[in-house]
Amino acid sequence: MSSVPASLGYRMPAEWEPHEATWLSWPHNEESWPGAFDEVPGVFVEMVRFLAESERVRINVRDQDMADSVAGLLRRAGVDAGPVSFHFNPTNDAWCRDHGPIYIVRDVDGQRERAITDWKYNAWGGKYPPFADDDAVPSRIAQEFSELRFEPGIVLEGGSIDVNGAGTLLTTEQCLLNPNRNPHLSREQIEGYLREFLGVRNILWLGEGIVGDDTDGHIDDLTRFVADDTVVTVVEEDSQDENFGLLDDNLQRLRSMRDQAGRPLNVITLPMPEAVWFDDRRLPASYANFYIANRRVLVPTYRCPRDAVALETLQRLFPDRLVLGIDCVPLIWGLGSIHCVTQQQPARGQL
Repeated sequence: MSSVPASLGYRMPAEWEPHEATWLSWPHNEESWPGAFDEVPGVFVEMVRFLAESERVRINVRDQDMADSVAGLLRRAGVDAGPVSFHFNPTNDAWCRDHGPIYIVRDVDGQRERAITDWKYNAWGGKYPPFADDDAVPSRIAQEFSELRFEPGIVLEGGSIDVNGAGTLLTTEQCLLNPNRNPHLSREQIEGYLREFLGVRNILWLGEGIVGDDTDGHIDDLTRFVADDTVVTVVEEDSQDENFGLLDDNLQRLRSMRDQAGRPLNVITLPMPEAVWFDDRRLPASYANFYIANRRVLVPTYRCPRDAVALETLQRLFPDRLVLGIDCVPLIWGLGSIHCVTQQQPARGQL
């Protein structure tokens, strides 16, 4: 289309705005969790259990055999399958936040309309080929739902951005300015794409992501909006920890930033979990990788005392939602957690 979404009144909604559903891509690529895949489907089962209490769950699967297999897992675990639907979209991997559709909405005559932005996906700078099936997921979903689809023509992953729905977007220099994404674009040009296709006006840049993050600094491991004017951000209190300096730099940046109306951000801190290791590799465990569903907030936990602090903090911030912890030690071996494998589908229809 010749017109860009922003000029047509579209914007990317905040995650806490009403959902029609949550998308998942069922895990099947054992190479993403080498030697430890067996526990991963069980983590997804728990996510579906809690999400199905709140909204429809749409699961990308390869074919009917895979759908039947997943349905069997859910049934044996006692999960209510009524709100669960399967969609035959083959994937290379399970990271739906990054290969799934990034939705935008607009309100017209008391109706909320929905469209899809379909960015290029190159598996975080070409790190994990093949990725052609993943790259095709947004277009397949747009076709299935007969939804308007906009193609910006540049690389962008859903985990690299976070919005408040009111015009402000958070991202990181390490990711969006990385030459393995869009080396031909300047910072200003990338900001132009974000404004035109996501309807944001105010773009806030943090620095680097946490140690072990193979996505080159995704924002959803660092800092998340929880209200129009409020963010939570992870901090490391141990000055000897390798995450200390980079997280402190991000914290100081946030404290000097302003929202779309020029107001200082309200900055709430979350602890970092104790370091999680596998085969001598530090994994990118973070409490910021939570997911906001309609009536639930799913939070990754890592079998340490700081889990309770993170859950209590987020429950205070979401008094109208039930905050639930899910043991993500098996999942984080794949270098991602709950937010990385979920993608919200905003509600449409009468406001």
